[in-house]
Amino acid sequence: MEPNTAHGTLHVVGVGPGDPELLTVKAAKTLKAAKVIAHFCKHDKKGHARTIAEPYLAPSVRELRLAYPFTIEVAVEDPEYQRGIQRFYDACAEQLADVLAQGQDVVLLCEGEPFLYGSAMYLFDRLKERFQTVVVPGIAAMNGCWSQAQLPMTHGDDVLCVLPATLPEADLTQWLKKADAAVLMKIGRNMPKVRRALAQSGRMPEARYVERGTQANGFSQPFSDCGDTAPYFSLVLVPGRKGAR
Repeated sequence: MEPNTAHGTLHVVGVGPGDPELLTVKAAKTLKAAKVIAHFCKHDKKGHARTIAEPYLAPSVRELRLAYPFTIEVAVEDPEYQRGIQRFYDACAEQLADVLAQGQDVVLLCEGEPFLYGSAMYLFDRLKERFQTVVVPGIAAMNGCWSQAQLPMTHGDDVLCVLPATLPEADLTQWLKKADAAVLMKIGRNMPKVRRALAQSGRMPEARYVERGTQANGFSQPFSDCGDTAPYFSLVLVPGRKGAR
């Protein structure tokens, strides 16, 4: 089914890793022109993507807050998590569809890169067949983090693995053994598991932790110096071979 051209256009915009200056020119132009924006958040807090986009938004912009029903309160492996989050994305998509059907464009904000673990992709999946859609890519969190840490990641024919720390410990360990370079995301409550996987794979010595990469209070340190908890904006970098070329 072709999208109805009388409807508004959905703009999915990656706002980058945290520093508001790390938006693309196209993203900045789209935000400045936005009449309606939508963004994910917790019920009691402003979303990270909304905070990053702040300098570019008009005071009159209309906001659609998409508040998660839960974040860490329900475990990902709990069947209720999948049922609840699916209902949530369905409801969010219909909220945006109501506005788009009225002929208004909607700019959906997403931290980092929308199609790399971004929640925005789930609304894109639900709306792309019904409405015209434009996706503005963003600088991914990992790009910002390895740049801030000044850590070259891949050399020559190195293979880079992007690993969600929600994987079982045995799988994480095996991937870390096989990969030349790796990025571990979604570490949060999984820090103890990540520590064990790094130790078991022999990758602990070169592993580097980056917290709030590209943000004003961001920092990096050897993973071996970390504790057992980490905030949402954090990841682990394991660089590849560093031989002379």
